[in-house]
Amino acid sequence: MGMEQAWVLPAIPATLFVLIALFNGLMPRRGDFLAVLGMLTVVALVFVLMADFMQAFNHGHYEPQGTNVYAFDWVNIGQGFFIIEFSTYVDAITMVMLPVVTIVALMVLIYSTGYMKGEARYGWYFAVLSLFVAAMLTLVLSGNLIQLYLAWEGVGLASYLLIGFYWERQSAAEAAKKAFVTTRIGDVGLLIGIIMLWRATGTFDIQEIIAAATSGQIGETYLTVAMIMLFGGAIGKSAQFPLHVWLPDAMEGPTPVSALIHAATMVVAGVYLVARFSPVYAEVLIARDVVLYIGLFTAFMAATQGLVSNDIKRVLAYSTVSQLGFMFVALGVGAVGAAMFHLFTHAFFKALLFLGSGSVIHATHHQEVEGLGGLRKKMPITTVTFIIGSLALSGIPIFAGFFSKDEILHFLEADGPVWAYPVLAGTAMLTAIYTTRVVMLTFFGEPKDQHAFDHAHESPPSMAGPLVFLALLATIAGFFVFDQVGEALGFAGGIGYLVFIDHPHEFTSIDWVFAGTAAAMSVIGVIIGWAYWHGDAERARRARGWAPDLHAFLVNRWYMDHMYQAIINRGILGLAGAVAWFDKRIVNETGVDGGAQTFGYFGYRLKFLHTGKIPNYALGMAVGIVALTLVAIGG
Repeated sequence: MGMEQAWVLPAIPATLFVLIALFNGLMPRRGDFLAVLGMLTVVALVFVLMADFMQAFNHGHYEPQGTNVYAFDWVNIGQGFFIIEFSTYVDAITMVMLPVVTIVALMVLIYSTGYMKGEARYGWYFAVLSLFVAAMLTLVLSGNLIQLYLAWEGVGLASYLLIGFYWERQSAAEAAKKAFVTTRIGDVGLLIGIIMLWRATGTFDIQEIIAAATSGQIGETYLTVAMIMLFGGAIGKSAQFPLHVWLPDAMEGPTPVSALIHAATMVVAGVYLVARFSPVYAEVLIARDVVLYIGLFTAFMAATQGLVSNDIKRVLAYSTVSQLGFMFVALGVGAVGAAMFHLFTHAFFKALLFLGSGSVIHATHHQEVEGLGGLRKKMPITTVTFIIGSLALSGIPIFAGFFSKDEILHFLEADGPVWAYPVLAGTAMLTAIYTTRVVMLTFFGEPKDQHAFDHAHESPPSMAGPLVFLALLATIAGFFVFDQVGEALGFAGGIGYLVFIDHPHEFTSIDWVFAGTAAAMSVIGVIIGWAYWHGDAERARRARGWAPDLHAFLVNRWYMDHMYQAIINRGILGLAGAVAWFDKRIVNETGVDGGAQTFGYFGYRLKFLHTGKIPNYALGMAVGIVALTLVAIGG
């Protein structure tokens, strides 16, 4: 299998979705084994594809000579006026995404065989997971914008079904609708951007659009607006301010779903989209600055909310929003390689953390961290792996998150505004604080809920195995930044040598002063987290009492949900009421019914003029002819 056959990758889970959805009742174990084996096959094919990808390099330059493209006309209207292709395109950005999506999806599927055991809709769950993966793989392989948009909406549909999996719970149904509606707002911007780019270039082909934009064929103002609209779709999908509010509520879905959505698939689709168009954003710096500032604000805002959340999954959700902000900051300064590198490492340690939280919930049926404690004694594997994921998220050497965060901070310090670096470095320290808080409250100290502690137990091998594997990746994935490691694996170099805009970023050594400063910030964050939440967390309770208004502000998510609810209640619903009144009173009762009644009345009155006497009709005709003659003469 070569890069031209990449379309096989999404075809496998798409086929499995149909088979499992229709026939899971006739299959052993409701077809879960089929979903796992299918994804294992996809992972194997990704590595085959990677081997073909590496052969396309000639002295460090990617020269596939067309072998990385597959396309045929899907829709052709007006003899070439409007063409939509089915096409796949494979390059370095694609090859970063494919192992991330497929490996994490495989771990989630294996984990789910233990976590979801006994669920009433067990087969449907595995069917929709397969659909989700199929849509995401189609998205990252798409060579044109229409196909990308259809896959984009497919990801949204699958996420709606998975977040609302427990649809009998009102909270889950509301969370699914909130995610669907909120992301649709961003998708409107994406669609407008796609239409604008097609109107300017006459094509939906992504590479042709990039070539046209970078060669100056599109006006700067027009292109800036189009790219900001495109970023609107990324804001919705990747939960950036102000459309970030859906992601914490998406925790209503099963925990393995959270790992898949928040780690490697849906939420990174926006990062992938902006990275794919990074050469165009390099031409329109206003749009790129929008990406930078939105990402920076989102990273800081979400980190502050993670400090006070009591739900273990919500803390990780805010962490996801914040880390996505880090990625957009990197894209906002043109460091596409650093952004994709953080996407790569984040996928593994965040999937590990979500699955670790699922292990805690599965064992204790409890997810409020302030009601847990002492679980290290009952769940040693979960404890060790969760701590590894937490160290990676906090940016502690030698774990994966340290290398990718250091790269982002390095580029921001060199190319970003002067004030942006201390803000993001401070956000990294906040990350270490709230991550340490979760670890201390969940696994250390004395049990707060004795009943939950007594019934806690280590997860079965089907759940513990993925935790161990992801912990290994969260430890070693960061070393892929070094060119020596990339060359040893058969690549042209490290990730900075593979993913770039203008020229490769060689990485052969570490700036120890800069890296030491970043690491020190993370270590200080861990120390602060330990100091405030170790033991009975008395210092944290006192701190909460010092600033109750600030604590309430953070607990209420900066009152963003309250603001949206007020806008809906007082603005949208009020406008809807006015429109409904106008439709009823003016359009229906006055325009439609009133017009019909008016003509009915005149018809009723005119019927009395019909006497049946010919002289009367003759007189009427004569009067009419005279009147028309006078009108004609007057004219």
